[in-house]
Amino acid sequence: MDEKQEFEMGLLNGVGEQMLAHTIEKFDVKLEHTEFGPKLIGTYEELEKAKVFLYEAIEARLNQLEGKK
Repeated sequence: MDEKQEFEMGLLNGVGEQMLAHTIEKFDVKLEHTEFGPKLIGTYEELEKAKVFLYEAIEARLNQLEGKK
């Protein structure tokens, strides 16, 4: 049985519910609530993709708020 190792990634400040829902839907990760806050659980590769997606989503939202396109 070739089971992939799972890792945890804490969520960045500024991640909204909609961003989080899209991330969970788009990538093979799951959300876990811990005493230290919510974390994404998944393989290293999937967490890396999710991290890039979240950074880009936050950047796009900040640009939108600043009036940039």
